Amino acid sequence: MYLIFSFHWVYFQVPVDLVIDHSVQVDVARSENAVQANMELEFQRNKEREGLLYPDSVVGTDSHTTMIDGLGVAGWGVGGIEAEATMLGQPMSMALPGVVGFKLSGKLRNGVTAVDLVLTVTQMLRKHGVVGKFVEFYGDGMAELSLADRATIANMSPEYGATMGFFPVDHVTLQPHDRVPLKEMKLDWHSCLDNKVGFKGFAVPKDRQEKVVNFSFHGQDAEIKHGNVVIAAITSCTNTSNPSVMLGAALVAKKACDLGLHVKPWVKTSLAPGSGVVTKYLLQSGLQKYLNQQGFNIVGYGCTTCIRNSGDLDESVSSAISENDIVAAAVLSGNRNFEGRVHPLTRANYLASPPLVVAYALAGTVDIDFEKEPIGMGKDGKNVYFRDIWPSTEEIAEVVQSSVLPDMFKSTYEAITKGNNMWNQLSVPFYITFRQLEPSTKIALLLSTLMSGGLIAGTSTHMVVGGNDEIMARDTFANIRIVTKLLNGEVGPKTIHIPTGEKLSVFDAAMKYKSAGQDTIILAGAEYGSGSSRDWAAKGPMLLGVKAVIAKSFERIHRSNLVGMGIVPLCFKAGEDAETLGLTGHERFTIDLPDKISEIRPGQDVTVRTDTEKSFTCVVRFDTEIERQQRI
Repeated sequence: MYLIFSFHWVYFQVPVDLVIDHSVQVDVARSENAVQANMELEFQRNKEREGLLYPDSVVGTDSHTTMIDGLGVAGWGVGGIEAEATMLGQPMSMALPGVVGFKLSGKLRNGVTAVDLVLTVTQMLRKHGVVGKFVEFYGDGMAELSLADRATIANMSPEYGATMGFFPVDHVTLQPHDRVPLKEMKLDWHSCLDNKVGFKGFAVPKDRQEKVVNFSFHGQDAEIKHGNVVIAAITSCTNTSNPSVMLGAALVAKKACDLGLHVKPWVKTSLAPGSGVVTKYLLQSGLQKYLNQQGFNIVGYGCTTCIRNSGDLDESVSSAISENDIVAAAVLSGNRNFEGRVHPLTRANYLASPPLVVAYALAGTVDIDFEKEPIGMGKDGKNVYFRDIWPSTEEIAEVVQSSVLPDMFKSTYEAITKGNNMWNQLSVPFYITFRQLEPSTKIALLLSTLMSGGLIAGTSTHMVVGGNDEIMARDTFANIRIVTKLLNGEVGPKTIHIPTGEKLSVFDAAMKYKSAGQDTIILAGAEYGSGSSRDWAAKGPMLLGVKAVIAKSFERIHRSNLVGMGIVPLCFKAGEDAETLGLTGHERFTIDLPDKISEIRPGQDVTVRTDTEKSFTCVVRFDTEIERQQRI
């Protein structure tokens, strides 16, 4: 059946630049043909969707926007919902943020990368608390940081919660979730095995922590145990825009090849640069071949593993993990690593610099002390240690100087609008059609809000069909590692339908509430909404019938998106939360908002009452008059 929908032109009220930050699923890896094969599969999946342009996924919404702050240009990201409203003429507003200074002194020790520094900075700023603030870096240490290093630090501002991490203009500018110290990694890993289920906790009994599972990998004897690395990905993030860490990774690969070390074939390795320039300087240096020999062939250009586009593991590896309850690991150089995000079967996910990604791939495990234990045995029969493959700062600087050339950037970006043959051959329709898909067919076509349907099959498909509201509504609160307090800490996307006591998926429970005309609210903790996909993190709850979120604090962009979706953000008073107030989630809540929108004031106090005779005060997080007037 086909339906044809009429449409009306929508004219933007402000100039808009369209930039598509593309993602690629890693279906094919460890192959010279990986780029072409993955690109062909990508176009097969998404050619209908990519023939149409949807502003909520492409305009002013990228988490890497804050890279520009490393250049001394003040900039920050906004949510897709806020960007859409701005394009249509609505003023953009924000409360004047506080400014936090961060003093840098000294310089990085030999062998320490910018990624090591940024993870340290992120840990410190998270501990201090900088949500919604401007962070400005200063001090003598700034002179020791290259422009690329500054961009790497600025890029991570969404992860430490700041609106931006700003580096003022100086002579350098004018020239043409938890961090674990490397030496403590093994001890930290064993603590994770012992800890109760939750963040960095897997509750593996002592007598099972050294369990070894033997399996056959394409006829080759293989084994896996807790902590073994099954995914090692150098991903399309700011890290891959930093030549020193990319060439550093290639040097690690070369030194390992020279010594006779190689990554085990059952480790899914991949390299997804953020720019074609990376390929040019890796080839210019002569080092790409060593990355290829270690399985780090280029798989595509775009976001991959850290947005759940890691693709499937080999079936033999998947079976060994799932059938034996193995806590497998992934090591990636992206900026997202929470459970269920990288791959459903990697419960331990670590962010690291590109050189460390290669090192852990070679070791094959995170259960290792790099200072004391060998990574493997070389071709001469002698043990090879981390220090034997780690390049010095001078070695990296030398290859950067000889291999990263200005003309590479010029030629790459001069041709950036030309596209490739598959992109250029896309047809752009003047009308939209909808076909009722068979149950086994994947959906890759967004029609219009609340006008879509179908079923999907296979794994890692939610990102593929990310524009489909029926799919994304079901994907809301569907992380396989979510811990449900209504189910006494049970892991998984289930909840209790309180009126009947039924244990249901979050989506099914929400539909029962909606069909009964019962609005729902969310009780949350601190920095609610942190992470990626912030637009759908607001759209999804709206589709599920959520009317308010009461949290200790909010991630900046997500709070704005909640307002844009008509969901009221409320903050507990300082020192209070659901636990201190004795809230269980089984109560019925009444929120005493004024009857007229015009009577609501940004930041005003409101009373929340429950049917259990509890009463407490919250702050309405409409932060500006424009939000109050135009968002609700």
